[in-house]
Amino acid sequence: MFLRRPALLLATLAGIAALAVAGYGGATYFNLNPAREVGAVVDEFNGVKVYYNGGVNNAEGRALSSDGYNLGIQYQCVEFVKRYYFERFGHRMPDAYGHARDFYDAATPQGMPNTKRALLQYRNGQAEKPRVDDLIVFAPTLLNRYGHVAIVAGVGDREIEIVQQNPGPFGESRARLSLEARDGNWHVEGGTLGWLRRTQAPS
Repeated sequence: MFLRRPALLLATLAGIAALAVAGYGGATYFNLNPAREVGAVVDEFNGVKVYYNGGVNNAEGRALSSDGYNLGIQYQCVEFVKRYYFERFGHRMPDAYGHARDFYDAATPQGMPNTKRALLQYRNGQAEKPRVDDLIVFAPTLLNRYGHVAIVAGVGDREIEIVQQNPGPFGESRARLSLEARDGNWHVEGGTLGWLRRTQAPS
C-alpha cells in the first residue's frame, strides 16, 4: 500500500496540472472582458487602427489586402504590425507568414537585413537605440509560446512606449518599457529580442 502512494500522488498532481493547462488554454479563446467587443477599435497610431481581440488565442479569420497580401490572423499582434507597415509604408514582407517569435532571426547579424521581413534587424543590448516606427519583437514565455510583436510609439532616455494589439482581455494597447544604457549599449526590458526597421525613413 505504501508503495502505491507515490504513484497515486504523482497521478493526482499530473491530473491537476493537466486541468490547469486545459483551463488556461480554454480561457484564452474567450472574451472575458464584458466591457469590450471583439473587433472594436481601441487605439490608433499614425492612422493605423488597433483592434480588440478578447482572449489572446482568439482567431477571427485571416486578413488580406485588396490584392491578396497576407496581413495575418485578425486581431492578433502579428496582424497589427504587418498592417501597420503595409498601410503606413506600403511595405510587404517576403515571408508573409509566421508567429511573432519568427519575426526575429537569431542568425541575422546586427544591423543587417532580415531577408524574410525585408527590414534591418537590431539586437537588444547592442549599440543601436530603438526608434519610433520600429517593429519590436519579444521572446516566448511559459504561457505564451508564440512570442509577441508591437510597434515602437515613443522613445525617451529611460523608457520606450509601444503600441500593441492582443495584449489580453484586460491588457492595454499602450505599454511603457524600461530602457537602460549600459557601456554604450541599449537594453529594453520585457523579454525583448530586438527590433526591425525600414531602410528608408518615412517621408
